Amino acid sequence: MTSKYSNGTKLLDFLNTTYSRLHTAYENAFWISYMGDHSVDKKMNEAQAKRDNFRSNEKFKVEVEFHLKKIGVQKNKELKKRLENWNHFFSLYQIPKIAAPIRDRVSKLESDLMKKVTTRKEGYFNPENGAFTEASRNKMRVIMRTNPTEATRQACFEALEKLPLDNLDDYIEIIKGRNEFAKALGYEDFYDYKIHIDEGMTKDQLFSIFDKIYEKTKYAFENIRQLERDKPGLRKPWNFSYMMTGDFTKEEDPYFQFENVLDYWGRSFSALGIDFQGGKVTLDLIDRKGKYDNGFCHYPVVITYKNGKIVPATCNFTSNAVPGQVGSGIQGIHTVFHEAGHAADRLNSIQRDVCLNTEYPPATVSWSETHSMFMDTISSSIEWKMRYAKDADGNQYPFDLFERKLKAIHPLLPLDMMNVHFVMDFERQIYECKNLTKEFVLNTARKVNKKYFDHSEDSISILDVPHIYSWESSAYYHGYGLADLGVSQWREYFFKKYGYIVDNPKIGKEMKNVWKYGSLYTSGKFIKMATGKALSADAFIRDVTKPLDKIIKDAKVKIARLEKVPVYKKLIKLNGQITVVHGKKKIADNKKSFEDMERRYKNWLKTL
Repeated sequence: MTSKYSNGTKLLDFLNTTYSRLHTAYENAFWISYMGDHSVDKKMNEAQAKRDNFRSNEKFKVEVEFHLKKIGVQKNKELKKRLENWNHFFSLYQIPKIAAPIRDRVSKLESDLMKKVTTRKEGYFNPENGAFTEASRNKMRVIMRTNPTEATRQACFEALEKLPLDNLDDYIEIIKGRNEFAKALGYEDFYDYKIHIDEGMTKDQLFSIFDKIYEKTKYAFENIRQLERDKPGLRKPWNFSYMMTGDFTKEEDPYFQFENVLDYWGRSFSALGIDFQGGKVTLDLIDRKGKYDNGFCHYPVVITYKNGKIVPATCNFTSNAVPGQVGSGIQGIHTVFHEAGHAADRLNSIQRDVCLNTEYPPATVSWSETHSMFMDTISSSIEWKMRYAKDADGNQYPFDLFERKLKAIHPLLPLDMMNVHFVMDFERQIYECKNLTKEFVLNTARKVNKKYFDHSEDSISILDVPHIYSWESSAYYHGYGLADLGVSQWREYFFKKYGYIVDNPKIGKEMKNVWKYGSLYTSGKFIKMATGKALSADAFIRDVTKPLDKIIKDAKVKIARLEKVPVYKKLIKLNGQITVVHGKKKIADNKKSFEDMERRYKNWLKTL
C-alpha cells in the first residue's frame, strides 16, 4: 500500500484539522437546537452524520496503521504513540456499511421526538379551581419538593406521569433502532455497545459492582417505613421529598438565591486555583419553554495546536433555574458548579490530538462525571455553605440548620445510589427485551421504581428522565454511579492529605495535573493516578453508612480547619472569556471584569 500522506505527521495534521471542523459544526448546531431553536435540526443531523462518518471511516484507520508500520523502523516514540491513539479512536467507531443508515435514522427519530417534547404544552390542573396551570417539568418537580399543599403536589405528579405516554411509541422505535445498530456491530444490545466504548467494561462487570452496593444499603428502606409511622403518607411519591426536606428547603432558600450564583461560582473556583486556559465560556442558566430541560456542558471547539502553541477551547453550559421558585436556587447553583467542573476538565485538556480532547469516546463517562460531581460536593458541603452561603442581610448559613436537616435525612443516606441504579437497571432491561412493547416498558418502569424507591404508589417517573431519549446519554447513567465512587475516593484522599478541600488551591493544582491528559487513559487508571488506589466502593460505602454523630463531629472539624484559611477576597480571575446569555440574547460578559458581569447579570435576573 502507498499513502497519500508523505509521513505520519502530515496524516495527523489532516485528522486533527478535519475532526475539529466536523466536531465544531455539529456542536454549534446542537447548542442552538437544544436551547430551543429547532430550525437547525436538519443541519444538526447532517453535521452529526458527517462527524460520525469520519469517526467510522475505515480508510483513515488503514492510513494510520500504514504509518504505524513505517514508524516501527523510524522509532519515533512520540509520533508512534499519537498514531496509536488515533488507531484506538477509529477502532471504537468502526461500523459495517449496513449500520450507518440505521444511526442516521435513529438520529432523525431522536431530533423529532425532542422537538415534540420541548414544544408541547406542559403543566398541571390546579386542584383548587380545576384550571390548567402551565409549568415546565422542572418547575413541577420543584413544586413537588416545596409546595405545602398535598393536592397540588399530587396534581404535578399526575401531570408528570402522563407526559411520557404520548411519546411512548416514538421511544420504542428509538430503542429498537439503537439495538439494531448495536447488533449490526456484533454487540448483544445497545447497552452492551455503550458500556464497551464508554468504559471498556461488560454489563456483568458493571452491574456486579452496583448489585453489591444495593445489597449492602437496601436495609435503609426499612428506615423509611419506620419513619412513615410518624409521617403518614410519607411513601407516596408526591409526598416523599416534601415531607422529608420540604421545610428545610424553604428554610435554606434565603441562603441560596440564584442571583448570587456567579459570585459563588467565580470566587470558589478562583480560590481553588482553577482557570479556563484562555478559553471562551458561554452560560445559559434560566429555564424557558423549548429549552432542553437538563443541565449539560458541551465544547464546540476543543483545544488544538497551531505552530506548536495551544489554541484555547470553547465551551457552552446550561442550567434550568426558575427565578423566584423556592428550592430552585440551590438546585441551580449545584448545577452550575457541576457543569463548570466539566468545563474546567476539557478546557484544560491539552493533548496534541483532537480525539483525546473531546467529551466523546475514548473519553469515559465516569471520569468526566467524577470532575463535575466533585464540584457538586464542594457547593453542598457544610464548610462551603458556612463560608459562602448568606442571606440578603449577610447572615451566615446556620450550623443548627445543617444539624436538624442531617438528623432528618440521615436514615436515607445509605440509599444515595438508588437514583443511579434505578436508571441503569431500567435501561438494561429495556435493551435486553427481545420484543419491546408499551406494556413491557410501563411494567418495567413501575417495577424498577418499586425496587429502588419503595414508594406506596406506582410510578413511571423513569420515563421523564431526559437522558434515556438521547443517543449520547442513554445507557450512560452508570457513569454517574462510577463517578460517585471516584468522588468519594478522591475526597477521602484529599482530606487525608491536606485536611480541607474548599478554597484549597492545591486541589485545583492536582486536578489540573490529571485534566491535562484528556482521554489518554482509562477511568480506572486516572483514579489510580489521582488517589494512588484502584477504584472501589469502599470510600462511598463508608460515607453513606457513617453514624450521625461521626458526621457532625467531622463537619465541625472541617469548619474549624477552614476558618484558619483566608477568605478569597481578590478580584475573580478564571482566565476565560465568559458570556452569560438567555437564548439568543446576550446579558453580560466579563470583558470589563467578572465582578461587572456578575452585577449586570444579577440586575437582569431581578427583571424576570
